[in-house]
Amino acid sequence: MFRRRVGRAGRPGLISTMARTAVVAGTASAVAGGVSRQQQARAQQEADAEAYRQQQAMAAQQPPVQPSAAAPPVMDVVAQLKELAALKEQGILTEEEFATQKARVLRS
Repeated sequence: MFRRRVGRAGRPGLISTMARTAVVAGTASAVAGGVSRQQQARAQQEADAEAYRQQQAMAAQQPPVQPSAAAPPVMDVVAQLKELAALKEQGILTEEEFATQKARVLRS
């Protein structure tokens, strides 16, 4: 007896055609997406390199910054004035001594 073959002979069926089309379209989308991401990454890398070159060129054009004379630390002056005020309140310094020391601290 003859066995009947499962499926159709000849042209592919609708479902197999749709499946094949889906595979081809999915592959094409994946490849196109990969190419697009690669192009974007390359463009970003080139833009970063150009920005770095411009930054280096601008830094080379600017004269080096000379450090200015060191400003007296503000916190030390404030702390010294507070110490002098505390000594005056305790009666260790007179008003004239406090004024003299205060002027010395503020001058330095």
